[in-house]
Amino acid sequence: MPKNKKASQIIHLMENCVLVLIFLATIYAIGEEIYLVIVNRTVSVGDLLLMFIYLEVLAMVHSFFESGKVPVRMPLYIAIVALARYLILDMKNMDDWRILAITVAGLVLAITVFVIRIGHIKFPYPKVPGSEE
Repeated sequence: MPKNKKASQIIHLMENCVLVLIFLATIYAIGEEIYLVIVNRTVSVGDLLLMFIYLEVLAMVHSFFESGKVPVRMPLYIAIVALARYLILDMKNMDDWRILAITVAGLVLAITVFVIRIGHIKFPYPKVPGSEE
């Protein structure tokens, strides 16, 4: 077996191991969050947004397992939700400039997602022989 193919298989195995660890850690974090919601007997917007972040991480892991690729937009969605959660939870303790900076960062991320989406529609990836897409 050629060296490159063996190295590629080892890297692929390591990727899958790390993905399983990310999956297990995310499931644990979701369980921990649900436990806290049950113990506190209250659900806040911050809790829901955190669960959406976990859901996006799981979707990203699933996407990588299915296709071997992570769509660029998924981490951007996670970043947008994380900024929204940060803004919602800490807004009372922030000065106006920090609120504005976080809002602008969210807007830049949203525009980036839009531009990437338009780019995928106008300039689709070339078809790879043997792929299902």
